[in-house]
Amino acid sequence: MKSKILVYLTALTSIALWGLSYIWCDRILALGIPVEYFLPFRIFIAGVLLVVVNLAFRISIRVRKEDWIKFLVLALCEPFIYFFCETYGIQFTESPTISALVIATTPIVAMGAGFLFFKESVSWQSIVGILVCLAGLVLVSEARPDTSGRLFVFGILVLLIAVFAEVGHASCTKALAEASYPPTVIVMYQFLIGSVYFLPMLLTRGMENYDPELYLSKDFFIPLLNLSILCSCVAFSLWAIAIKQLGVGRSSIFLAMIPVATALWGWILGDEKLCLWQWVGLGIAIFGLVLTQIVGKKQRQS
Repeated sequence: MKSKILVYLTALTSIALWGLSYIWCDRILALGIPVEYFLPFRIFIAGVLLVVVNLAFRISIRVRKEDWIKFLVLALCEPFIYFFCETYGIQFTESPTISALVIATTPIVAMGAGFLFFKESVSWQSIVGILVCLAGLVLVSEARPDTSGRLFVFGILVLLIAVFAEVGHASCTKALAEASYPPTVIVMYQFLIGSVYFLPMLLTRGMENYDPELYLSKDFFIPLLNLSILCSCVAFSLWAIAIKQLGVGRSSIFLAMIPVATALWGWILGDEKLCLWQWVGLGIAIFGLVLTQIVGKKQRQS
């Protein structure tokens, strides 16, 4: 029971940090700093920090030859495709909460991937729980036409690409974790390889309107470091543990709580006000999440 609680706390900590990441990303975008500039720096800083952590704790960073392709695909799915599409989705929809809601559909796709590729069982509780959770999230997000961006629909489509990339990332992470790679090593290579993927964008569009006064300001660097350390290093390492313990399908269900975390952080930080229906939706979403984690007796024995 203690180990199960720890796994759930691990997953929820990642979700809480990722919920906050939407707000920090939105603040950086509001400064006019392009995605192609701050994303490569975010993941490179995270990768270098994890190199230091792994070496400091004498964790082996050796990769077996046959596993390099998995690391390359992992980094392609996330951070490259996922972060790029997620951040542009926030920019196009002009709503961190609505963007998080679209990403919350990931469990539906992830459950299918877990069933097809890892033979993970799908219970009726999980299916009903996802539907209940998504219903609650609609109330939490409370979409309003006047807050939608000009490219709102295109932003939604871009975010859906991020959903499929996240499922690919979860599948590769599970395969590498089962191959006995420590979570910090998996995430370290994920970010270092990903920063190489982003390099052409950084050197072209990312540097087009470089402004030293803005790009070296604390308004940019504080949220950038928060994203790199908390939302990348810490959150992704904890998430790798959750995927290994819970599987692709059941761990991805927690992603549905990101809009709740985003809305709560927005309320705490004073960026957003929550009405009565949103609080009701929050309760419904949490109930749906709990329902997805109920595993029947027959399922446990199998």
